[in-house]
Amino acid sequence: MNFHHETSLVTTIHERCRVCYTCVRECPAKAIRISDGQAEVIAERCIGCGNCVRVCSQNAKLALESAPAVTALLAGAAPVAAMIAPSFPAAFDEVDFGQLVGGLRRLGFDYVSEVAFGADLVAAKYRELLESTDDRYIATSCPAIVAYVERYHPDLVDRLAPIVSPMIAGARAMRQLHGDGLQVVFIGPCVAKKGEAMSSALPDDVTEVLTFAEIRSMFCAAEIRLDQIEPADFDPPFGGTGTVFAISRGLLQTAKLQEDLMAQDVVVADGRTNFIAALKEFETGDLQARLLEILACPGCIMGPGMACDTPLFTRRSKVGKFARDMAAQRDRQQWRSYVDRLAGLNLSRRYVAQDQRIPVPFSEEIGLILERMGKRDSEDELNCGACGYETCREHATAIFKGLAESEMCLPYTIEQLKTTVKELAVSNDQLASTQEALMQSEKLASMGQLAAGIAHEVNNPLGVVLMYAHLLLEEAGDRSEIAEDVEMIVEQADRCKKIVAGLLNFARQNKVSRQSVNAANLVRRAIKALGVPGAVAVTVEVLTDDPVAEIDSDQISQVLTNLISNAVAAMPDGGRLTVTVGGDALNLRLAVTDTGVGIPTENLKKIFEPFFTTKQIGKGTGLGLAVTYGIIKMHSGDIRVESNADPAAGPTGTTFKVTLPRTISDQ
Repeated sequence: MNFHHETSLVTTIHERCRVCYTCVRECPAKAIRISDGQAEVIAERCIGCGNCVRVCSQNAKLALESAPAVTALLAGAAPVAAMIAPSFPAAFDEVDFGQLVGGLRRLGFDYVSEVAFGADLVAAKYRELLESTDDRYIATSCPAIVAYVERYHPDLVDRLAPIVSPMIAGARAMRQLHGDGLQVVFIGPCVAKKGEAMSSALPDDVTEVLTFAEIRSMFCAAEIRLDQIEPADFDPPFGGTGTVFAISRGLLQTAKLQEDLMAQDVVVADGRTNFIAALKEFETGDLQARLLEILACPGCIMGPGMACDTPLFTRRSKVGKFARDMAAQRDRQQWRSYVDRLAGLNLSRRYVAQDQRIPVPFSEEIGLILERMGKRDSEDELNCGACGYETCREHATAIFKGLAESEMCLPYTIEQLKTTVKELAVSNDQLASTQEALMQSEKLASMGQLAAGIAHEVNNPLGVVLMYAHLLLEEAGDRSEIAEDVEMIVEQADRCKKIVAGLLNFARQNKVSRQSVNAANLVRRAIKALGVPGAVAVTVEVLTDDPVAEIDSDQISQVLTNLISNAVAAMPDGGRLTVTVGGDALNLRLAVTDTGVGIPTENLKKIFEPFFTTKQIGKGTGLGLAVTYGIIKMHSGDIRVESNADPAAGPTGTTFKVTLPRTISDQ
């Protein structure tokens, strides 16, 4: 494998990623950056543990694929050896191991050997190391642990045992037995093995690495059914007790080392959280073990490339059974002869620190980031873990390091969503109001054009009727029968004249003639001019120190006249009329409130429509509120109505609220 150290072992298929942050939570190296709402694996920080591949329910994480390169190797002239990791009995439990070996030979591999023999060699080296020195070491069989130490505990690099992994040991043994031209392909459960094969600290011992999932795909592509394959045996050297290396504490058993809970000379830790804690304690000196054997997974049998769903202890039993069967069948003397033959094999290696630590930010910087997410007090730090980090402060630190975003915080996002929903609700209400006003304006404009045409056409013949009606009334004199009929004609003709005048007022497009007007005085004059009946109590409330606004006094007087007269008409048996003048620095507000019969709910949307009236025939034209609405809109203002006509719901009555801007800069 000719790759540099930044080759990404795992990538994200963005189309599948649902940004659930599960991969962030499960990544022990925090090598996943959330950027623009997408999870991105940072190659130089990734240790290849494959946790993200295993936990992603959307299959959005893709391990580096090696199958095409292996296919090319098998098609080449050089001999190719397949080395099978000791965990294979748990991955291919549906067939006999001989059928798996036969399937690999059918694919084109010239040799098929057990990495378990390499594990035997490595275990012996660990025993020699501990017997020859009192130094403290970290076992290096797990490449994910090696990568983690090199990146996040570079001060511990010299504590990494200078011994190769079983994969490298097996590859070197096969090359010594079959020549340096041998191409070696490791097949196992581990994504991190791909990174180990690429390491610049190792020569090209292993050419390619396949996971068990990849080799299954190759079998499928070649239409090889393992259950129909003639069984074959591994090529020697066969594995010894190294067949249990894939199980947690397998190294200890193979090397005949014991984890003494009292002496604490040898300590074993595995799994995402345990290995991190063990390394921290080993570095601080709180853990004084001479050998710390740690695995990123709960044993290699739980690696991300296993491609099976069987539970942990079932996998352990499968590997254990295979180990027992082989111990009963294999020739111990033959195994010993190969150990002696390879006694001088170089099993040492070096390590390269690749420090990926990022300085921890100051508490002030963390505080500012937390405050941006609405976490101003310790009570606001919920530490819910939804973002993928265990605490809010870890999340804030990741944001500072450029690995995370504020939007990953679920409570923060919910609050932002609530705020957005409220803002959208306000915008929606404003839009609905604007649409309603626009529809009303369009309706009034259409009606206005129609009314203007009708009024002008009717006005001329109506003037003739009025003139002759009055002449007839003068000629009729005292002839009561004729006089009564002519008076009726005159009365109805005058009514028609008022209707036509109303139509013209409604239809006209007058410009607003603005001047500074005291609205309180305008209200009082309008009430006085109308002559409100004594049964109606009138109150004028001035709630502002500045009732002056730039308005058209004649037009607003007409508005007040229409609203007050309607209020009085709604209280035929008396009541209370209240006119309020208020406002703020920008707007003048007028309100006309009565305690009358109220407006039924079904009529509220119609009251500003031309010719709509609930008054008796001859009592109203239905144009007063339509004209009022037009005047208010010409002033760039707003008019709203609140009314209750149901006594069971509370006191009846109606309030018209008018809002007028105090000044208009561009008239």
